[in-house]
Amino acid sequence: MIKPDGAALTESLRRARFEIIPMKGIDAQIPYLPREATVTVTSSPTKGIDATLELAQRLRRDGFHVVPHLAARLVAGGGHLRDILDRVEDLGISEVFVVAGDAKEPSGPYEGASDLLRAMADLGHRLTDIGITGYPESHSFISDATTIQAMYDKAPYATYIVSQICYDPAQVAWWVGAVRERGVDLPIHIGLPGVVDRARLMRISLKVGLGDSLRFLRRQGGVAARLLGGYSPDDLVTALAPTVAGGRGNVRGWHLFTFNEVEKTERWRQQMLSRYSGAQQA
Repeated sequence: MIKPDGAALTESLRRARFEIIPMKGIDAQIPYLPREATVTVTSSPTKGIDATLELAQRLRRDGFHVVPHLAARLVAGGGHLRDILDRVEDLGISEVFVVAGDAKEPSGPYEGASDLLRAMADLGHRLTDIGITGYPESHSFISDATTIQAMYDKAPYATYIVSQICYDPAQVAWWVGAVRERGVDLPIHIGLPGVVDRARLMRISLKVGLGDSLRFLRRQGGVAARLLGGYSPDDLVTALAPTVAGGRGNVRGWHLFTFNEVEKTERWRQQMLSRYSGAQQA
């Protein structure tokens, strides 16, 4: 096994990305975001892309490096896409994250992220970075063949990948290697759940198709017991440390899915930084 470099692991935690959701209660959590953090803002069918961009605008004004999510299924057509890209540029935002989105039916001609990425390229834009999603485990609604092909289709338009949450560190490590074997060399940020209420995390995990990961988690007796009081990703970070800070695979760091539990997640991150910094000095 590749041993992680302690300094590299500490640095990966320092530059962790924070994902938040534009919904009621988020204003009270924004003060806990670290000022140097990259903050990504999701896009949902219930709120729409306008809510994403409105929150992104406020964060931008507060000095954050902000990354709005653009959900393909919420874009009505070429004119709507042009308006979105112009608005992003007007806000001084240079990076977006492109997803298919959770809407059951597309609002326009874009079924998935690859469709939107191609349309963005055709229209032209001044973005310097575009992120896409990767799936370390089989998706309950999407075949492996489809996710593999989607990676190939999206990669030429993107500059980095963020992995979906996976609770099995061995599966994540295998997936990073498989992505490289397929010839995709984009930097990868490993998706990590923040400090979240157990019941809420279980509901979200099932919704996004993480059945295999949840079965893995339930087999880990100690982990399952600790989940009764809430989830903390300590063990997952420790197990994934060789993947993230082992110096291989072009893995850049962590993407924290906070589910708007920013205060708890940032407190945990600071504790982990203290732990690893102390270990280096010992």
